[in-house]
Amino acid sequence: MFHAYPAETWLEAPKQRFPPTLSAEEFKSLFRGHPGGVAVVTADAGEGPVALTVSSVVSVSAEPPLLIFSVSALSSASEVLSRSETVVVHLLDAHDVDLAKFGATPGVDRFDQTHRWSSLATGEAVYDDVRAWVRCAVINRMEVGTATIIAVHALESRVMRDVQAGEPGDALVHHNRSWHRLGEHSKLEG
Repeated sequence: MFHAYPAETWLEAPKQRFPPTLSAEEFKSLFRGHPGGVAVVTADAGEGPVALTVSSVVSVSAEPPLLIFSVSALSSASEVLSRSETVVVHLLDAHDVDLAKFGATPGVDRFDQTHRWSSLATGEAVYDDVRAWVRCAVINRMEVGTATIIAVHALESRVMRDVQAGEPGDALVHHNRSWHRLGEHSKLEG
């Protein structure tokens, strides 16, 4: 069993407030030029699964295997994610772009069989045939601005389409409000 770390040991935040220096639009413009890998996160707090597309998944540590992602308070999945003990993070590639778009579409039932999914033996919803997924235990949540940062401990994973070291694979990234495939054509020598 993995327990949540006390918030004060996870991140010490200064108590002072800083004057606003960037508007929301300026901040969004800044990050439109910064691509992010694409994932779909599923969770269930007992009333049925939810899913959402995120581009904020970051590996934090290999030992222990930890990752973080953020969820907007405006997301329809945020309330369930605030109570779930486990999540499944699906790491997508260009073959999964339809699932990424589906998870980013507001107001749809993400488990209507448009995309094949099943339940793991432990009960979590997992989308079938994605590049890879990792089942995780939630170890901490931190409210930051209009989002929640969720820290998770990786418990088990499955890779269906592996990427060899040094190879570009078919990575899916979100950049400037659109989907892109990384591949041999986008590899820079260096």
